[in-house]
Amino acid sequence: MSFQPIMLDVDTGVDDAAAIAYALGLEADLVAVSTVAGNIHIDLTTGNTLKVLSLLGAEDVPVFRGASRPLIKPFQDAAHIHGGNGLGGATIPDALADEADLTAPEAIIAMAEEFQGDLTFVAAGPLTNLAIALSLRPQIAQQIGKLVLMGGAFFNPGNVTPYAEFNIWADPDAAAQVFATEWNEVIAIGLDVTHQVAITTRMWEAIPEKFSGAAGLMRKIAARTFTERVRSGFFLHDPLAVAVALDESLVTLEPYAVEVVTDGEERGRTIVRDGGNVLIATEVKAEVFLRRFCDALGMPYVQDDAGLDGAE
Repeated sequence: MSFQPIMLDVDTGVDDAAAIAYALGLEADLVAVSTVAGNIHIDLTTGNTLKVLSLLGAEDVPVFRGASRPLIKPFQDAAHIHGGNGLGGATIPDALADEADLTAPEAIIAMAEEFQGDLTFVAAGPLTNLAIALSLRPQIAQQIGKLVLMGGAFFNPGNVTPYAEFNIWADPDAAAQVFATEWNEVIAIGLDVTHQVAITTRMWEAIPEKFSGAAGLMRKIAARTFTERVRSGFFLHDPLAVAVALDESLVTLEPYAVEVVTDGEERGRTIVRDGGNVLIATEVKAEVFLRRFCDALGMPYVQDDAGLDGAE
């Protein structure tokens, strides 16, 4: 299977690490990764990204450090979910490569220019880097072939407040700018679908402790979710965004316009109305995706109909 060149923007983060592993497992044409503050501080998101790529034999993929804080709002992390080191407390070997010289916004501009209409950009964290790049070079909206973003709670409740999903809430001003831009194609993967795809306790327990590589990484980074935090599932938010970037048939997409609430009690809320250019995922082929995810990471797939009410 051949893919278009893909660039990931991540705040690594346990599910970002899983998303990187998934892209590499599918042998996607991963041309670059940029980092942003979100789940954890920019130093950790950048360091974790370098470590994950090295662990999976992809240390040659360039990593570009991005924004250390949102455009306007104070920085607030999600370490209570991702652990103090962002990887659920998992220890993995040091990186085999250093970060690249360009900043993330500069790299986004450079990659958009280099691949001229062929680049797929997957934003798996707050949209700060992309908003800065847009401000510097608005034409990237025409140069990027497809934008897929993990963010929003369009028809379902949020996960950081009753109204908002974390990535949008973390930098609502950047999100408002990105949603207001006319892209060639923009797909939003929100909690409406990501809350239907998760590694369950039984699936996690089926990964042998001796496994290394991507499956071993998954066992390590998800352990805190199932043991210390005693959750029923580990949501695959960012891996689903990568999956849809590579195969849109996994989801049902409906066009809407999206407005982002930037302040107040409903900060980060994504309000939709008919007739816009944002393709929002409203349904997902959950089992198909989960089987692909497990196969790509080399981990056993276990049919598990357990409820995900306690997942996170």
